[in-house]
Amino acid sequence: MRGVSLSAIIIIHALAAAFTWLCSIGSVLVWGIPALALCALVIFALQWLAFVPAYLRQTERYYDLVGSLTYVGAVFLALILSSGHDARSLLLAALITLWAARLGSFLFRRISEQGHDSRFDRIKPNAVLFFRTWSLQGLWVLVTAGAALTAITSPHKPPLGLLDIAGAALWLSGFVIEVVADRQKRQFRRSQGEQRFIDVGLWSRSRHPNYFGEIVLWTGIALMAVPALQGWQYVALVSPLFVFVLLTRISGVPLLERKADRRWGDDPAYTAYKANTPVLVPRLFRAAR
Repeated sequence: MRGVSLSAIIIIHALAAAFTWLCSIGSVLVWGIPALALCALVIFALQWLAFVPAYLRQTERYYDLVGSLTYVGAVFLALILSSGHDARSLLLAALITLWAARLGSFLFRRISEQGHDSRFDRIKPNAVLFFRTWSLQGLWVLVTAGAALTAITSPHKPPLGLLDIAGAALWLSGFVIEVVADRQKRQFRRSQGEQRFIDVGLWSRSRHPNYFGEIVLWTGIALMAVPALQGWQYVALVSPLFVFVLLTRISGVPLLERKADRRWGDDPAYTAYKANTPVLVPRLFRAAR
């Protein structure tokens, strides 16, 4: 297990280095170093620093909060290093900051109320596993925000156009879906507790509408970044695909689906809900009863 975890850590940092190198080609230089590379270094340095007290105190309480603050810090550092005062750079930074502030405060409030996150119960005592989790968060921030960071640090600054309008509309749609889904689940848990699965509101149309909103909004960010990218910088457009794969194949949906199956797998109502409700993309029309 230790060897596998160490290998995973090496792979995570190798992927981050390769992504940064490709997207930095053509980036603004600061002290002879691509501005994007400096942003990537700061992103991971923040995770490494936060890991130390988190492991010593055996707490995951600040994990999501640190991740959200890293997004904000990274986009503002990109603005500062590249003098990115054009409309696109400022808009990208503003949208990511708004998303991170909302999600970070929501997740921090949730874990403060619950006291812990069960996903970390097995991970926290193992230093290598816990460090791997923080490293994965660094990769998550870097690649997810990669399209925006690459556009901000690119010297190519075309004016806003139709792609930016379409991207902003996608971002707004995804943001609204995510906010509404999180609020509905929070209200449901307050009234129903953990004994009942949620199947109301957006959750009656998708089993994971918040993740759908997340994927949509990052697709919007990537679309807005396109006009500022050149050459190898287009690699940064892997961002929404990375979000999709991570949420639907690795950390998000699979974990929650297994947890729900263990808890309600024998409940006929849950079985029917699962059979009639899409896992991700919301159904536009309710199924006939």
